[in-house]
Amino acid sequence: MKSISPVLTQNAASDPNEIRKIGTAEVSSVLEEWILGADNSVNLEKTGYVLSIGDYIAQVLGLRNVRTEEMVEFSSGLKSMSLNLESDNVGVVVFGNDKLIKEGDIVKGTGAIVDIPVREELLGRVVDALGNAIDGKCPIGSKA
Repeated sequence: MKSISPVLTQNAASDPNEIRKIGTAEVSSVLEEWILGADNSVNLEKTGYVLSIGDYIAQVLGLRNVRTEEMVEFSSGLKSMSLNLESDNVGVVVFGNDKLIKEGDIVKGTGAIVDIPVREELLGRVVDALGNAIDGKCPIGSKA
């Protein structure tokens, strides 16, 4: 891939006439190669981007193959659930502090439906929406 000299680029930034010296054909060629060589690894079938966030609901662009009630994970590590599947975006219910999420954050589908396995050790415990202990006692599944 061709590249424009950093010095030439800096000069072009300070002097618009410098761009003319580079030549529009060369600039077009460099831009075309840069676009064609761009990383196309972002898969909007399983990945999305936060369009907006508020009141524990995130509107996400992408996630085309997500299912209703599928667990999704934000780039902050916060887990949430897809709920409202629309043609142009997905509504995601945030399980946790929605202040950790901002517009543009990446969201990934996990492929797993949100569920909490019911077992004996949950009796008498206080858990959040994902089954994590929030009662100050030892984590569920560990020996006290």
